[in-house]
Amino acid sequence: MKTGITLGAVIALSFAGVANAESHEAQYEVTVTNITKGVKFTPFIAAAHSAALSFFEIGESATDEIAQIAEGGNIAPMQTLLDGSAAVFGTASTGGLLMPGESVSFELTTPVYGVWWGKLSLAAMLLPTNDTFVSLNGVRLPRHGSVSYLADAYDAGSEPNDELCASVPGPTCGGEGYSPAVDGEGFVYPAPGTHGEGDLSVAQFGWSGPVAKVTITRLD
Repeated sequence: MKTGITLGAVIALSFAGVANAESHEAQYEVTVTNITKGVKFTPFIAAAHSAALSFFEIGESATDEIAQIAEGGNIAPMQTLLDGSAAVFGTASTGGLLMPGESVSFELTTPVYGVWWGKLSLAAMLLPTNDTFVSLNGVRLPRHGSVSYLADAYDAGSEPNDELCASVPGPTCGGEGYSPAVDGEGFVYPAPGTHGEGDLSVAQFGWSGPVAKVTITRLD
């Protein structure tokens, strides 16, 4: 009888520990720094998620949600998509433009099991461009401490890169944003940077290589 009680207590404690672990949440702080010379970033949308989700695939057509970010900086459709996905642990977004050399921080919450196989994705538009966005696409969340990534820019391939202010939104140009009736290359690819065609100056708005530094820190 004594042995049975002890074993039962151990089993009960084990299940209690599992329940507590499953109900525990892990907190992360994400800091994004704009490392370009003259490019601005629109507000970011970010998600902690499982491997079942991806913001985009290189060489494949951009989703409408990514195209709306890349062409006009509109993160609302992506937010709606993420909120309805069972693969998403938590989301966060920022407000306002992120200027060159500036940083913005936000927090994400995931279930504790997200620490073991959780990933982070984020995206924002580059201004002034036709359809270029900065993104991390499914990088690992740190189990403890901090980790930093350099984020590249990608062309959504959803709009021609004419670099004309009439088709570039934002404070520099004030042109048209999302234009679903206009086709681009048709697939996502690494952005080559500003060419100096049309109304945009390479000296002022050009870049080469990564455009952002992202640091992810586990807080608890």
